Amino acid sequence: MFRPLEFFIGLRYTRAKRRNHFISFISLVSILGIAVGVTALITVISVMNGFDRELKDRILGMVAHATVEGVDESVRDWPQALARAERNPHVLGAAPYVEREAMLQGQRVSGAIVRGVLPEYEPHVSEIDRKMVVGKLDDLSAGSFNIILGRELAMKLGVSVGDHATLITPEVSTSPMGVQPRFKRFTVSGIFEVGMQEYDGALAVVHMKDAQTLYRLDGPSGIRLRLDDMFRAWSVARELSGQLGQAYRVSDWMQGHSNFFKAIAMEKKVMFLILSLIVAVAAFNLVSTLVMLVTDKQADIAILRTLGQSPRSIMGVFMVQGVLVGTLGIALGVLFGVLLAANLPEIVRWIEQAFGVSFLSADVYYISEVPSQLEWSDVSWITLTAFLFCIIATLYPAWRAARIEPAAALRYE
Repeated sequence: MFRPLEFFIGLRYTRAKRRNHFISFISLVSILGIAVGVTALITVISVMNGFDRELKDRILGMVAHATVEGVDESVRDWPQALARAERNPHVLGAAPYVEREAMLQGQRVSGAIVRGVLPEYEPHVSEIDRKMVVGKLDDLSAGSFNIILGRELAMKLGVSVGDHATLITPEVSTSPMGVQPRFKRFTVSGIFEVGMQEYDGALAVVHMKDAQTLYRLDGPSGIRLRLDDMFRAWSVARELSGQLGQAYRVSDWMQGHSNFFKAIAMEKKVMFLILSLIVAVAAFNLVSTLVMLVTDKQADIAILRTLGQSPRSIMGVFMVQGVLVGTLGIALGVLFGVLLAANLPEIVRWIEQAFGVSFLSADVYYISEVPSQLEWSDVSWITLTAFLFCIIATLYPAWRAARIEPAAALRYE
């Protein structure tokens, strides 16, 4: 449809000065509307990508990609199991662990998840050593009965580094004094902060040997894995459990947090649809622009038809013009959207400093800065969507121009 003649005439109409300045104004509004809509869509989707990345980093910084856990028994010969796991080409790191529930008592009482780890192996599967606020992960040693607490858990208990906290297990011991719960006094040697309530407020970390002693286990509960591709977690863990030679329970990071990440993905899709309507409204401003232009160019259309140009060719002329106007708006929107999304954290930081405001207060939110992650696949989809809206918006005015009869158009000229 778009032969050189149609493109030439459409481009000439786009560049020509208007006798009716209102048409030029409407065209400018259409361009700016599309540009603003595309800019907003790119920026919002990039911010949602940034929040998704931040939350994944925080959650997966503490959660292993996959876990192979013994069923009602400890992992037998765990050094050999660990070596076998590390031979898998997709496994970047592996570490044994013990995980049980307990009650912690300091100045106050709170429930907690107690995780027993080996400090030399744990950095292979989590980032807890990089999340330490006070103390070091290496402060945990076998027989020291030191404990590392999440920051909010320490606040709940009313303890700090150097204080003591009593760990009470759900299991009981039988003695001449009767049935009593097992408990042990630990020394708080460190505090970590991940930025997630699930861990900062409920996780306590001890040495794996101390956890085995307290819970009377003869080995670790299981093996935690970090992989080169977290989406292979289930298949790799299943393959490994079949090689280890005893009954294992396999789980991956998606099982505990799948609903959370699905909610973020759904929210991103909904925001894309909602903001696409803004782009659609701006694109359909082209309809009014082209309808007014067709009315203004009736005499030109009649002359072109008289010279032998077909209705299909006339339709192509006005589609070219609408697409050119839309493309200009999309190009401006992509330019400003990419620049804004790429520099949004710095821009927000400057606004906060200049006007003394705080968009995400560190006292309220775990993420205190507005994150942004620009993904070119999203930019491509946004550009394609906006371009399709522009093409659809040009169809009716172009079809109306193609139906103009030369005699009727020239009757009053």
